[in-house]
Amino acid sequence: RILVRDEADRMLDMGFKPAVDRIVRQMPRDRQTLFFSATLQGAAGDLAAAYTRSPRRHVHKPKVEEHAEVEHRFIHLSHEAKLDALVGELRHAERGRTLVFVRTKRGADRLVKKLAAHKVRAVAMHGNKSQGQRQRALAGFERGDHDTLVATDVASRGIDVDDITHVINFDAPEDRDAYVHRTGRTGRAGASGIAASFVLPDQHREMRKIASELGLHKEFDSGPGFEHAARQHSANGGASGKSFNRNGRGSRRSRNSGNGGPRTYSARPSRNRRGRRRR
Repeated sequence: RILVRDEADRMLDMGFKPAVDRIVRQMPRDRQTLFFSATLQGAAGDLAAAYTRSPRRHVHKPKVEEHAEVEHRFIHLSHEAKLDALVGELRHAERGRTLVFVRTKRGADRLVKKLAAHKVRAVAMHGNKSQGQRQRALAGFERGDHDTLVATDVASRGIDVDDITHVINFDAPEDRDAYVHRTGRTGRAGASGIAASFVLPDQHREMRKIASELGLHKEFDSGPGFEHAARQHSANGGASGKSFNRNGRGSRRSRNSGNGGPRTYSARPSRNRRGRRRR
């Protein structure tokens, strides 16, 4: 009698629409439907219209006083420099609980192992983990057993932990909404936070578009390594395409201290299956 669809836009992104359609077909037409979504633009809005009849819409916005101060930082670097830069960020003494976002479940597990090799303790949380594993990982993160949680976007809207001081986009977000949800995990309940993104040369255009849409173009253009990345982007014709092929992002700190990674970055050309360089 009641159908509830939570995180509807995210379920669409992850390809669950056919499965949900099958469930809806098994439900009586005379039912109550509750449809929750961070956005009702595009496909999510079309789906809401298809699944509901004479709906009432409720839009919830946080109170102004609850808005947090989040410092957004973008670090422009090469693929080869990403891991060292992340390790450097995680070794800063003033860092508290840190949430590191990656694109894939396998990538989350791989990154945890790589961090362990650098003596940085972290735990992974993603959709391939059982419910018990996810709960234990989150509980340990809340207790402080480990201060670094590596997660995919499926966890970005289900993590409500106080005192997350840093969010690091190790891999680039899919779009503006994904960036907002990720960085919204820090600076909660009136606290301040830092949102750092690693930006690879072939992600320059897409990440700058996201930053501009959020009014963060100045932070993007003043991030470490930007001048080199801009020259590289220009040398490649100013077009990167819809790549996001590699697990890349922007970063967080505008200064470079200690072992936080090199200031000068170089881009490695990708190759096709025959080993030829792609332009």
